[in-house]
Amino acid sequence: MAQSAVRFDQVRKNYGRQAVLQAIDFDIPAGKTFGLVGINGAGKTTLIKCLLDFCHLDGGRIEIFGTGHTDNQARARLAFLPERFMPPYFLTGRDFLGYMLALDERAAGEDQVRAMFASLDLDADALDKPVRSYSKGMTQKLGLAACLLAEPDLLILDEPMSGLDPLARARVKQLLRQMREQGRTLFFTSHALSDVEEICEHMVVLHQGRLRYSGSPQALLQEYSGDSMEQAFLNCIESGAHAQ
Repeated sequence: MAQSAVRFDQVRKNYGRQAVLQAIDFDIPAGKTFGLVGINGAGKTTLIKCLLDFCHLDGGRIEIFGTGHTDNQARARLAFLPERFMPPYFLTGRDFLGYMLALDERAAGEDQVRAMFASLDLDADALDKPVRSYSKGMTQKLGLAACLLAEPDLLILDEPMSGLDPLARARVKQLLRQMREQGRTLFFTSHALSDVEEICEHMVVLHQGRLRYSGSPQALLQEYSGDSMEQAFLNCIESGAHAQ
């Protein structure tokens, strides 16, 4: 049986009297590309916050490579890019990458950094410019560069394509496929169902804090009789049927 990179075991989370996550139970196999989808308010960001120990659980357990998620060592093998990524505005791009890699006890040579910038269609001149001068897209690429240069076993991305133009999106998808080929695990959220269909081997649909579907994107299309991912997704969340 393949090792689980992440395991959610009957995870529950409440905010006051409101149940935000209810008995969430699924595994992310190591080395797989995994997509988490749902409408705004479905519980996606809360699930990631629980995974990263940014908030406590009201029930259940989360493991990262077999270790409880509250253990610092469990999180040492992952990199995370939030949806609203805001690096310190006073740093240059080079300074930011240097600090982030140092925190991860890693280093990257100039050629490696420039190659990563080129892969993301980001001008190398931006390395020496302050982050406050970056556009939204440039800032997102900087965050992706920091995560990818860290070479984590598990990469967690919350809406990684946000603010990217079509060329940058294509470049990022290419890098994520390379990461999968290297045997690393990718877990990301996206409102773009086409990205999930194109990249992911497995996906989960959350709706109103509950697990509605767990399986491949292709199986979602078949099970919910959709001629597109969008239609299958709508049929899924409107059906009220929970994943088994």
